Amino acid sequence: MLHPVNLQEKLLKLRNKELKNSSIDFWIEEIFSDLDAARTATKDKLKEESDIESVNRFDIDFVDSNAIFHIEQIRKICIDYRLRFLDTSFFKGDFPEEAITKIHELEKTHNTNLEGFKIIAPSVLFRLKKADDPMLFAPMGNGYYYLIHKWGNDLHSLRKLKFWFVKDLDNFIFTLLALCFIFSLATHTFFFREHSSISYFIVSLLFYFKGSVGLSLLWGVSLGKNFNKYIWQSKYDKIS
Repeated sequence: MLHPVNLQEKLLKLRNKELKNSSIDFWIEEIFSDLDAARTATKDKLKEESDIESVNRFDIDFVDSNAIFHIEQIRKICIDYRLRFLDTSFFKGDFPEEAITKIHELEKTHNTNLEGFKIIAPSVLFRLKKADDPMLFAPMGNGYYYLIHKWGNDLHSLRKLKFWFVKDLDNFIFTLLALCFIFSLATHTFFFREHSSISYFIVSLLFYFKGSVGLSLLWGVSLGKNFNKYIWQSKYDKIS
């Protein structure tokens, strides 16, 4: 009478025959040692600093269209939300095991060795170990980048509004003028009382604006701050 074939038993029999007298435990340790070595090598590669812009070759049949982004799209997001786009060697946080796994899966799928990794993250993540929405990319060439993995917490919904005033010089001046206008509107009658007029209002507006510009310059220069559009690819913590 013919019995059904148990594939697991067949595989075990074949494996044990090939291993012969070798220790199963030693064989398993060897497998995991090789896997750990490969993952460690990938983590080391993420921390390597390189001055050369790498170009990775992807197989067009296996690319995810939702993972491809141009540098100008990345630039706009970084400027809007005050983020930085830098080499992974500058990243101070830890890379999750899921990211390492995805790198290995992509390398196997596209038959390539990925390199030149970039990451989008808030400035603080390039100084301290935190977990706020980093995004890991690999360059594809011609200004295109392939999103490998995103982890951590999502950005606060009001972050874009929070940093709108330091997006660029125009936004900053507009914000100062708007605030000075409100302060002048609320206080010019208090200072000039019955003599208050449009002329005095303009005088108080200019006074507030001059003072706010001076304080802003003092604060910005002393702390090394700069506008979003100038720091999104800067590797330095403070900008002069």
